[in-house]
Amino acid sequence: MFKKVLIAEDFDSINLGICQALDDLHIPHFDHSKYCDDAFLKIRKALADGAPYDLLISDLSFKTDHRTVEIENGDQLIAKVRKLKPELKIIAYSVEDKPYRIQSLFENANLNAFVIKGRNSIEELKKAIQVLATSDSTYISPEVAHVLREQHSFEIDDYDVMILKQLSLGIAQDEMGASFKNMGITPNSKSTLEKRIAKLKDFFKANNTTHLISIAKDMGVI
Repeated sequence: MFKKVLIAEDFDSINLGICQALDDLHIPHFDHSKYCDDAFLKIRKALADGAPYDLLISDLSFKTDHRTVEIENGDQLIAKVRKLKPELKIIAYSVEDKPYRIQSLFENANLNAFVIKGRNSIEELKKAIQVLATSDSTYISPEVAHVLREQHSFEIDDYDVMILKQLSLGIAQDEMGASFKNMGITPNSKSTLEKRIAKLKDFFKANNTTHLISIAKDMGVI
C-alpha cells in the first residue's frame, strides 16, 4: 500500500472524504493542498528531501479567487508533476465527464486512474488506490469507462482539426464547403460538414458552436 499521499483539492468537504478513505486503507501519511501551485511545490520539496510522495490525488477544476496562480488546474498540475517525477502514481478525482479531456490525460500525461465524483465515489476511489498500489494497471470509474468505450469509434483527426480551426476563424458552415474546396480538402459538401460538426459537438459535449470552439481551445486541439 502507498505510504505517502498528496491530495490537491480546494473544497474542505471533499478533502475530508478523501482523508477518511486514506484512513480506512491505513495509509500512514497524507497531506493536502488547496492550490495547484502549492501541491507542486510540496511534491518538489519532498523529492528534494529524499522523502517523495508515491501517490497524487488531484481534482481537475479549481475555483479562482484573489490569489494569482501559475498552475490553474489539475490538468496542468498533472502535466508538470509527470515531468518532475514520471513514476509517481496519479489519480484524477473530478466531476469531469468530457471524453476527450479524460482520454487526453491518459494518453498525454500517463494518468494512472480517473474516478468521477458522485454518490459512490469514495468507494470507487478506494478501489482505484488498491489497484494502483498492487499492480501497474490503470483504473477508470465504470460509468466513465462506458462513455469512453462509446466514443472510441470516433477519433479526432486532422480533418476535424481543420473544421474546428475554420469555425474558430468565424467561417460559417455555409462558407466552409467553398473554403475547403478552394484548399483542395475533401469531403467538402455542406451535409458532410454539418454531420461532422454535429459529431464534434456530441463528442465534446458542447451546447453550441461557440462552446465547441471554447472547449477545443481549452483542450489544446486548436
